[in-house]
Amino acid sequence: MYEYIIGNIMEIQEDYLVLENNGIGYKIYISNNSLSNIDNRENVKIYTYFNMRDDGIFLYGFATREELDIFELLLLVSKIGPKIAMGILSVLTPNDIKLGIINNNIEILCKAPGIGKKTASRIILELKDRIDENVVVDDSLNITMEDDSVIEATNALMGLEYTKSEIDKALAKVDITGLTTEEIIRIALKNMSKK
Repeated sequence: MYEYIIGNIMEIQEDYLVLENNGIGYKIYISNNSLSNIDNRENVKIYTYFNMRDDGIFLYGFATREELDIFELLLLVSKIGPKIAMGILSVLTPNDIKLGIINNNIEILCKAPGIGKKTASRIILELKDRIDENVVVDDSLNITMEDDSVIEATNALMGLEYTKSEIDKALAKVDITGLTTEEIIRIALKNMSKK
């Protein structure tokens, strides 16, 4: 119904924002990753997904078309609805999700709230072919998730309410091989405070 809405952000709450366009305030549920990618509050373009259910009409919003595409792919997986898909996108970037699916990495997907090994396996099984055919994976943003200290540092920083996207950007241009968890956290916090 709506491809995107351009307007001014009037209010930001924990899981939604209010975007005003021509005197109408749209309540749009949004992921943490999208929120961290919005630079200002005026003339903001939010890609939307319209969802009508028995209990109401909901708008879900995304800062990028890529995140909307991944959201729509996640909805194709059985037993995953908009709420769970938004939870996944609040913790993992679209690139993390694509890499997790392509590399059969259940652990990455299990980082999202409400996603256990069974659901993660189902996501990989049901989306593997679609990711390979339709989506380009950006390896330049990929930080090796095999490294325990990177995983521990990422989890600790997410506990401080930084998004996965912010953390990845803070560490993307730094060589963190062989560093301890504490050193990685220090570097990430330093880089994020420069914003």
